[in-house]
Amino acid sequence: MDVLFLIVLNVIVPVFLLIGAGVLMHRVFHFEMNTLSKLNAFFLLPAVSFTNIYESNFDAGLLMRIVGFLLLQSIVLILFSKAAGKLAKFDKGLASSFSNSVVLSNSGNFGLPVSQLVFQNNPLGLSVQVVVSIYQNLLTNTYGLMNAVSARNQGQKMLKELLKNPMIYAFVLGLLMHSLTIPIPAFIWNPLQNVANAFLAIALVTLGAQSAYLQFKRLSVSLVLSLLGRLVVSPVIALALIWLLQLEGTTAQALLIASSFPTSRNSAVFALEYGNHPEYAAQTVLLSTLLSSVTVTAVVYAAKILF
Repeated sequence: MDVLFLIVLNVIVPVFLLIGAGVLMHRVFHFEMNTLSKLNAFFLLPAVSFTNIYESNFDAGLLMRIVGFLLLQSIVLILFSKAAGKLAKFDKGLASSFSNSVVLSNSGNFGLPVSQLVFQNNPLGLSVQVVVSIYQNLLTNTYGLMNAVSARNQGQKMLKELLKNPMIYAFVLGLLMHSLTIPIPAFIWNPLQNVANAFLAIALVTLGAQSAYLQFKRLSVSLVLSLLGRLVVSPVIALALIWLLQLEGTTAQALLIASSFPTSRNSAVFALEYGNHPEYAAQTVLLSTLLSSVTVTAVVYAAKILF
């Protein structure tokens, strides 16, 4: 119960305060949603992508231990979401947003604070979550972006749209400069950090604006499947892979906990940017974040018992 209370107080409450601010301001000032979408996708996200990978600190041994797990988990979740989307007969736009809602998790502003609470005296646990966060960022800006773009474009048009997105280049540049330990002057680094720090607030305000006029008349099939896929199916798959790969101790705990985090805000950002049922995507982010205060606590408890 202490962990649940701390998660709600330190993670859920701040998140929903910013979402609520977005709801209120959009109702009063009527934001131009396309402008907010462009601000997130083409300015703030690239800064976050670059700074995260440039600042990351993890050794090759740790990466080798968990990269196989992360790749397998992503593949299984992608296959599950695609199969579920076909069986449910979703249209292309809905199928794209559904898959992103299941595959992409909020491992940054939700996952890292949770891991800091769970692994307060265990640096390895937090290090694993840092690697997971970097991997999720990469997955978001490759599979997540391509999946969103492909719902509206085909072939060369999809590739052209993908190559126009600055997040890909931000990742490559950040990885290259990190690997070569190239220093960044303060007059460049400070503005980059300021932009990256602004992402959380503006992205959540944007999500609130998206949600300002949402009506929860009923739980749709797509919404229920998204919530089950992200909050229930993902941890079950993770547990099976942990046993299959014979992972143990803190690494196993951290990976299982990371698999239970709610849907990434970026799935809603992509849905808004490319017109893939943005209201549904925003609902999924909101409800999965709210419900995860319970499901994440249950997974944390299970991880402590099992490993």
